[in-house]
Formats: sequence, C-alpha cells, structure tokens
Amino acid sequence: MAGRRQLQKAQTKERIIAAAIKVYSEQGFSATTAAIANEAHVSHGSIFVHFPTVESLLVCLLEYFLRDINGELRLLSELGSDIEKLLDMHLDVLTKHEDFYKRLIKEAVYLPEEARNTFISIQSTVSIHFLQALEQAISKGEIKNVPFHLLFNTWLGLVHYYLLNGDLFAPQESVLKRYKNTLIACFVSLIRK
Repeated sequence: MAGRRQLQKAQTKERIIAAAIKVYSEQGFSATTAAIANEAHVSHGSIFVHFPTVESLLVCLLEYFLRDINGELRLLSELGSDIEKLLDMHLDVLTKHEDFYKRLIKEAVYLPEEARNTFISIQSTVSIHFLQALEQAISKGEIKNVPFHLLFNTWLGLVHYYLLNGDLFAPQESVLKRYKNTLIACFVSLIRK
C-alpha cells in the first residue's frame, strides 16, 4: 500500500512539473499556480504538497533543465569532442526545451533570487564544458586564442538573439532547428584560425 502511494505521489509530482513547464513556457513566470494545477489535472493544494513555495517549484524546474543539459554536455567534454559537436549538442538540448528556455532568458531578471541563481548555475555549467572544448581546440591550434568569456558570451548572445527574435526568423517553427547549422557554422567561422 505504501509503495503504491509513493508511486502515485511521484507521478503527481511529475505531472505538476510537466504542467508547470508548459504553463510557464506559454504564459510566463507570472502564471498562477492555479493555472498549473488546472493543466496538471490536480487540486490547487496538490501543488503546495509537492512544492511549498512557487520559488521551490521554479528551482525544481531549473534543476531538471540543468541535469538534462549537464548530462549531455559532460559526456561530450569528457570524450574530448570538438567544439562543433559541443555546439551541436548544446543546441539539441536547448531545442528540446526551446519554449521554456526562451521564456527563461526573457524573464530571468524577474525570477526570485534562488531561481535566478539556479539559472546562473545552468550557464556556468555550460561554460565549463564549453571551456574544456575550447581549451582543446586552442591547444591544437584550431581556433583563435581569444579570451574564453568573450567566446562563450558571443555564442550565447548569438543563440539568445535568434531565440528572442524567433518570430522574425522562423515564424511557426523552431528557430533552433531551422538555424542550427547556420549558427554553428557562423560561430565556428569567427573563431577558426
């Protein structure tokens, strides 16, 4: 009996997380917990059984995203993959969460402090894997020896610009899917020797 209750509780929590990602992606981070409960088909109080505060829900969502992106990129950086493969995988992970990530970069400054700090840790995690790939490429003489922070911020700036203006570049479709190869080729052409 207790095992079944635990399973049911875990399933409810997963439904809430999936619903929150959808609702926040569509409505922004000011969306109500009532909207999330409605989307998850749970009572409003169920949200707070699993997440005592809205901030704890946001942090959970961001940690979920962090685990996904870190898992993918860590494997590539440990295998010594080249910069193009790392950029490709970065865009693949972002594409899986494109609507949520786009909303996140639009509204990050309005997030509660702990959630904002979790978002910063996501970018830090990506930058560590990025740095490992760049160091390898620089040591092989494949790319210019430009300060790391400029390379990383240029890449993020390019990706964020396309995401935030996706309605201009790719109306009604994923801007990252449509421009993935172009973004990677453009960035690599800027940093190659």
